[in-house]
Amino acid sequence: MTRILSGIKPTGNLTLGNYIGALKHFKDFQEQGEVFIFIADLHALTLPIDPEVLRQNTRDLAAFYLASGLDPEKTTIFVQSAVPQHAELNAILQNYLYMGELSRMTQFKEKSAHMKDSAIGLGLFAYPVLMASDIVLYDADIVPVGEDQVQHVEITRDLVNRMNKRYGEKTLVLPNYKINKVGARIMSLSDPTVKMSKSDPKGDIFLKDPVEVIRKKIMSAVTDSGSEIYYDKENKPGVSNLLTIYASLKEISIEEAVAHFQGYRYGDFKKEIAQTVIDELEPFQKRYQEILASGSYLEVLRKGAKKASQIAEKTLKRVQNAVGLLDTDE
Repeated sequence: MTRILSGIKPTGNLTLGNYIGALKHFKDFQEQGEVFIFIADLHALTLPIDPEVLRQNTRDLAAFYLASGLDPEKTTIFVQSAVPQHAELNAILQNYLYMGELSRMTQFKEKSAHMKDSAIGLGLFAYPVLMASDIVLYDADIVPVGEDQVQHVEITRDLVNRMNKRYGEKTLVLPNYKINKVGARIMSLSDPTVKMSKSDPKGDIFLKDPVEVIRKKIMSAVTDSGSEIYYDKENKPGVSNLLTIYASLKEISIEEAVAHFQGYRYGDFKKEIAQTVIDELEPFQKRYQEILASGSYLEVLRKGAKKASQIAEKTLKRVQNAVGLLDTDE
């Protein structure tokens, strides 16, 4: 059976971009294979974060997963740090990715560009090693990611090929990435040339925003000169972004979205976009609040970590044996 793995880092407030790019589609994978969805809390430590904020974000994300339609009977849902094999495998695999490769990673260059060398943690530099460990630990065949994470899966593939060439073809499973065709990259409402990124209160729609705040943000969204509604990311980035949001939530093509809005004025166009987003997020928010209040997510995480650990241990043992670490339990 195909194994599918994905995770989200519990940093910042999750946005509509996170929902469209990941959360909305997680439940669909349940019919396509064996699914593992985790909360990447160890990755959250690569940049400074308040401990209580991290804990609350982790609770929120667990509730978001369940509110999005993930069924714990079909999907293994867990917190990364609750499965120690992630850190153990990371300690081995860090010897098989090289500093030259890691220094070329786009995410590292962007995040460290405005930091002093003395303030850059090793975890930020070695982020791709831990992500590779996350992926190969469950023999994942498919890794759904946003466009900005493709490079991390590609370096994981390099690592797998390197390990398999050295230690045998069955040491690690070679993963493939998958990007959603529509809605893979949702842009900021205040600046549609940059990604919606958890840090722009005006341009980001946060998943916990009240309905009227969501409506106000969309009605204030930057559009473009002219009055026609068509898709052109270069010349009409604002309109194109709103069309992408609509098409993603309605699960239709961009072409169908453009056809639907022919003859609309910008004001009416934005009103319908806003109502579409609200119709999607309002029931989602209600489910999230009920799950968080009940605390039911905790047992889901406990059971998920137990199952994940059993599977992860098999991969860890296989790698330990391959590289020559002595198993004293034999």
